[in-house]
Amino acid sequence: MKKRIIYLIIFTILACISIKASTFGWKFWGQDRECAEQSATVVNDLKNHVINLSHELGHRDIFKGNKHNLEATADYISRHFKKHGYEVSYQEYAVAGVMAKNIIAEKTGSKEPKEIIICGAHYDSNANPGADDNASGIAGLLELAKRMGKKETARTLRFVAFTNEEPPFFKTKDMGSMIYAATLVKKKENIKVAIIFDMLGYYSEEPFSQKYPPLIGPFFPNKANFIAQISNSKSSDIANQIDEAFRQKSHLPLQTIVLPSFVPGVDYSDHYSFWINNYRAVMFTDTAFYRNKNYHKASDTYETLNYPYMAELMDGLENALIKLSGI
Repeated sequence: MKKRIIYLIIFTILACISIKASTFGWKFWGQDRECAEQSATVVNDLKNHVINLSHELGHRDIFKGNKHNLEATADYISRHFKKHGYEVSYQEYAVAGVMAKNIIAEKTGSKEPKEIIICGAHYDSNANPGADDNASGIAGLLELAKRMGKKETARTLRFVAFTNEEPPFFKTKDMGSMIYAATLVKKKENIKVAIIFDMLGYYSEEPFSQKYPPLIGPFFPNKANFIAQISNSKSSDIANQIDEAFRQKSHLPLQTIVLPSFVPGVDYSDHYSFWINNYRAVMFTDTAFYRNKNYHKASDTYETLNYPYMAELMDGLENALIKLSGI
């Protein structure tokens, strides 16, 4: 009996160690990256967007202390969409006694206008500066809107800045993307894919800088120097198309990961709203709390982000949009 107890204790200890070890990336090889020369203009534009949103405006939510900042952020986003030639509209709805709004910028396709590609990112923050989460996503959204605004596309391109992604609204009916996706269903719009950007700016070349959910680590890199594309099984075919197009133009390492929603973190953004409404959607992310120690903290500031890496990300995403939209 004592032997069995000892064996059980040893087994339990070893199992715990193995599970803990599996939360770190095991792939140490093939992580040296070729750095492409980046346009100083793109790097500066991305950085300036993040500074303006996270530092100049700061905390952004609908609650009393930060509501003005959220409204100013919406104005900032709208102004840049219009600057790049888009028609801008708003989806307003009442929540917590105030009005909230999603911001929609659209470029109608020349050949297949009813086939729609959505790019989206949330513009609220979680009672913190929110440089990575999610000023970086909005910066990417605005940069891509700028690039694609100069191109004629066969399909309609729609850039959407969502409100109320953060708690207490996350995964509730008052989440901005949930409101928006429900409207798409009601209108029976033909959405080919929704590409969501949430936390695009934090990277590290240090060993053991990347963590994962339990049992996932052995299959993925040890360094946090890549961008992840998260997909579910329904979206995997188009995720593969995006992956192929991305790699043609960007030197930033990309990990396309297909996982079920029950894995912690897999559905933690606006793509969730599209998945539960049976649309294909993917999320591009630096993996949030699996790498960024500043997640949902006051230390999530613009100085912590890597803007040249973000610029490399834009090159890959631009080519993916070119392929998907049918230029």
